[in-house]
Amino acid sequence: MSDKIEGVKKLFTSKSARVETNKGDAYYEQLFKKCHERIESLKTNQPINNRLDIGDVLETHGIERRDFLKWASAVTGMLMLPSSFTPLVADAALLMNRAPVIWLELSDCAGNSEALLRSDGPKIDEIVLDVISLEFHETLQATAGHQAEKQLEDAMEHFKDKYLLFVEGAIPMANNGSFGTIGASGETMHDHLVRVSKHAAAIVAVGSCATFGGVPAASPNPTGAVGVMDVIKGKPLINIPACPANPANMVGVIIHYILTGQVPELDSLLRPKFAFGYRIHDNCERRAHFDAGEFVEEWGDEGAKNNFCLYKVGCKGPMTFNNCSIIRYNEGVNWPVGVGRGCIGCSEPDFWDKYAYERPMADANIKAPTGGVEKTVDEFGLGLLTAAGIGIGIHAAASMAAGKKEEVGE
Repeated sequence: MSDKIEGVKKLFTSKSARVETNKGDAYYEQLFKKCHERIESLKTNQPINNRLDIGDVLETHGIERRDFLKWASAVTGMLMLPSSFTPLVADAALLMNRAPVIWLELSDCAGNSEALLRSDGPKIDEIVLDVISLEFHETLQATAGHQAEKQLEDAMEHFKDKYLLFVEGAIPMANNGSFGTIGASGETMHDHLVRVSKHAAAIVAVGSCATFGGVPAASPNPTGAVGVMDVIKGKPLINIPACPANPANMVGVIIHYILTGQVPELDSLLRPKFAFGYRIHDNCERRAHFDAGEFVEEWGDEGAKNNFCLYKVGCKGPMTFNNCSIIRYNEGVNWPVGVGRGCIGCSEPDFWDKYAYERPMADANIKAPTGGVEKTVDEFGLGLLTAAGIGIGIHAAASMAAGKKEEVGE
């Protein structure tokens, strides 16, 4: 947990990667009042289906209130809210057992469910997700066939217009959707999604497959796979791409919804800005090597042994928007670049066709739609970087130099 908190601190000290959050005191006072009223209203509701109380679970696992509040403070920062909202975020987490969730599993590998269920803890993120009222999950549930369909129908009826619908996986559209059928009735995944989404309060597309089609939509895309936003219109929709999506971002979206009753602020691709408002490149621990022109030229060379920048061997961090270089995975333990593997841009549309190869964008004859670094790395120098880029580059290089001096001193 301490790694995640440090990651959030890093997020707010990186000037070049900051999303503007200062909307004025009046705005936040009004938002605080609205959130407080919503939280107090939810407190009057009973937990759904006698779900576990998170306070009791935290106590059972020996997690002190101080640690819980530190976690709430980190989540508040991640959601780009002032620190004064921390008590409300803590209350929202305690009310997670009031949030009915239906989870659909469509055309995918179930990697996001695996990420959701990872167990290296117990950690607070996992405990929070454990107490959600998960009313239906096609991969995790014990029931099958007609029993499973009845469970879904009952959940949809009982929580009509109140449940959050999480969707994992792409939707096959070719041959009238016949490439993907589901349930005892043989309903196509398309019809299944349309039917279940009709009375959802909001829809959360989780993972690259559900958001942009992902690997199933890769060329030549024989099944005609598409993302949720290509099928569902007129509903609040949040995209949480990546392969897999980070559970921390799932938690953030749910807590934001419990707090406000609304979806968070989104970018043009319907991704929450609190998670996808930053380029991986701007917060990468290898950024100083990029600015210094120090690159891994081929796997296993001296550059690789010295953790040089991975751009020349295909890292797509400069054109990928995500917070995984800050939040990381498995409670902040590590992430792809940290283990020596370049980013493949899995939170961007068409990532498998455009980004998932071991060469820089300049050699691929593809223009990055996100306005990332596209020139050959040999053309780079501090003079070509933006003023903000120069600032972070000099800071990072100075930090690296200071580290080398300390090593020499030892």
